[in-house]
Amino acid sequence: MTDGWRLVHEGAVPEEEPLCEALCTLGNGRFATRGAPEWTDDDGSHYPGSYLAGGYDRLTSDVAGRDIVNEDLVNVPNWLPLTFSPEGGVEIGDPANEILDVRTELDLLAGILSRAFTVRDPAGRETRVASRRLVSMADPYLAAISMEILPLNWVGPILVRSGLDGTVTNHGVARYRDLRGDHLSIEGTGTEDDGIIWLRARMKQSGLGIYMAARTSIAGIRGRASEGDRKVEATFEVEAAAGCSIHVEKTVCLHTDRDPALGDRMEDVLLGVRRAPECEELEAQHSIAWTTLWDRYDVEIDVSPEIELSPHSIQLILRLHTFHMLQSAGPHTIGLDVSIGARGLHGEAYRGHIFWDEMYIFPFYLYRDPELARSLLLYRYHRLPEARAAALDDGRAGAMFPWQSGSSGREETQIIHLNPESGTWGPDYSHLQRHISAAIAVNVWSYVEATGDLDFLESYGAELLIEIARFWASMTSEREDGRFEIIGVMGPDEFHEAYADADEGGVRNNAYTNVMASWCIDRAIESLQSLDEVARSAVEDRLALSEEEMEQWRAVIDRMTIPVMPNGLIAQFEGYEDLIELDWDAYRAKYDAIGRLDRILKAEGDSPDRYKLSKQADLCMLFYVLEQEELSQLLERSGYKLTKDVMLETIEYYRRRTSHGSTLSHLVFAAILDDLDREASWTHFVEALRSDVEDVQGGTTPEGIHAAVMAGTIRHVIERFAGFRMASGELRLHPCLPEGVERIRFAVRWRGVHVRIEVGPVRLAVEIPEGATRDVPIRVNGRVWRATPGESLAVEYSS
Repeated sequence: MTDGWRLVHEGAVPEEEPLCEALCTLGNGRFATRGAPEWTDDDGSHYPGSYLAGGYDRLTSDVAGRDIVNEDLVNVPNWLPLTFSPEGGVEIGDPANEILDVRTELDLLAGILSRAFTVRDPAGRETRVASRRLVSMADPYLAAISMEILPLNWVGPILVRSGLDGTVTNHGVARYRDLRGDHLSIEGTGTEDDGIIWLRARMKQSGLGIYMAARTSIAGIRGRASEGDRKVEATFEVEAAAGCSIHVEKTVCLHTDRDPALGDRMEDVLLGVRRAPECEELEAQHSIAWTTLWDRYDVEIDVSPEIELSPHSIQLILRLHTFHMLQSAGPHTIGLDVSIGARGLHGEAYRGHIFWDEMYIFPFYLYRDPELARSLLLYRYHRLPEARAAALDDGRAGAMFPWQSGSSGREETQIIHLNPESGTWGPDYSHLQRHISAAIAVNVWSYVEATGDLDFLESYGAELLIEIARFWASMTSEREDGRFEIIGVMGPDEFHEAYADADEGGVRNNAYTNVMASWCIDRAIESLQSLDEVARSAVEDRLALSEEEMEQWRAVIDRMTIPVMPNGLIAQFEGYEDLIELDWDAYRAKYDAIGRLDRILKAEGDSPDRYKLSKQADLCMLFYVLEQEELSQLLERSGYKLTKDVMLETIEYYRRRTSHGSTLSHLVFAAILDDLDREASWTHFVEALRSDVEDVQGGTTPEGIHAAVMAGTIRHVIERFAGFRMASGELRLHPCLPEGVERIRFAVRWRGVHVRIEVGPVRLAVEIPEGATRDVPIRVNGRVWRATPGESLAVEYSS
């Protein structure tokens, strides 16, 4: 049971531990640590991984006679180790012990992970243990554990052990274990006279230095330290008595070479841990920081019992999603040269790389913290030189961003892939998903529209948009009929890597790619029109952009190829109508799960390239990314008329042919069906909500949460249910609550003003705090109102 703020896990079932540890990750946007118990190692059930934002390293592995180069988000030294054993007994995690009455609780409101259990050793000695853990949101360099050890039926000496472990490797994803994971060189370990222990490590290829120190204290007891080549420990001997609790505190300070205002890194990390307050004060500061974040980010939702979920409420899941997004990036991320990986800072899946998932994630921050959103956009701007070089190497103009990005912005996607179903190697054409550039442009334009930040547009945004437009224009070629086309790409679908039996990867005229290419070019032109004459001239001169080049861009938009099937619907790509229909019922009956039909078909000696099927929304992504009016106008310029009926028919056509092998798929279909089929939309929304908390894909969440789905569910509630948008210098609301949703409350940040919004079935309220610097224009179903500081604006509406 939960109260909307607590995720509770009862018991200790080995098969459930990996999911629990991923969902109980604690972090602060700078680093994060999975929720493994303090006494565990990487043992198959537990995996105590810790990850730094932007902490990448690249190694070469010999796999089946091939040299495979991979850049990974590195599992840094483990700061958690804290355990004990009675004299003559074994430590907590020893298989000879019985672990009873385990309760793990993640307090989302306070940002605290607590665990309580009883351990019974082979001698029958029972000890009750309770621990509390935090990764400080108040001080991004600190983390802490407090532990209460209560002997229940015995007396005698007890040995407490606290350590820093540098023996860790990247070992958290089974299918990557043939790849090297030994990213760390341990340069030194040591102890100080006051009992503090320390460890210094360096990543082998990137050279990033990591400095860690720990202070462990037990009242009145002085510890003994022991050093090893790759780990360091402090041990404490305590006289235990039945019914008398032993209180242990461990505080850790973590620095890297990238941290500002440091001199001698090791000296500074030691100073940091010495100056750190005791756990009670650390926890109080941490709780205040989280309270401030919840005030800005919390989405409250009241629902009727008829639509409530079990065992986890809709409210709890939304808060869990918010919690993990704030741990992936938050106030302490601002100024770091990082973005958000597809799996947050919660695990090693996708090797921690950054994908187009940014597009789903970005609005979560844009609505609440525009400064953070701006910082995330600069990650892409700083990698423009690499994207320009990639375009040039490919014979293109402008900037070609990589499908998978890490430290430098080079393409991190593999060109060959090992199919785990068949055990065979095959070409991997994933890097042909050029629509990543469109995702970046969407985020840039969303930021400019929402904030009106023309300084950003002049200095960074317009350059990104123009270089992306140049790339798209250079990707097109003119056909004999005068139409422009784009060949050799993969769409979002991901199942169709090429035409069946083709020697080269990619398809011709993927509709999503073509339309988004036109949209990107149009936005590049509009970005210049948004600047004053002086700023526009400066941008044009800096980028050598001429009116002749822009005229060519307009021609591309007007004559872009939109493939159409004989039934009048837009084809996912040219030739789609010639593919074979899949016997979906037969495959559902044959396999437990068919989300990854690509792997299933290849293992059968077949290919998904032959069939009308998709892993996730492809063409239908257009209805998710663009407003219907905007999309209709863009398609009409290219000669295709989109009506609401055609849109619904198109969505249903492709939904029937989608396996939902990506958690993003349900999110997209929930959104695009919201105005068309509320019942189907709600079903998809619930599936998206369940994705991580129930690990619906059967093992993917333990490898790291799905950040895009978590952020996307929050976005869905705000944008689809409350109908909220930021555009044209105003806040817009077009509420349409689903049946059973009784009220939604959330806050946004607009032009420096904190705006609270509450939406009910027929009435909404907007509140701006006293002292705000301006009124806020609110458009509700087309009518404009003004919310005034210190007053509450109430508006009745009809959906």
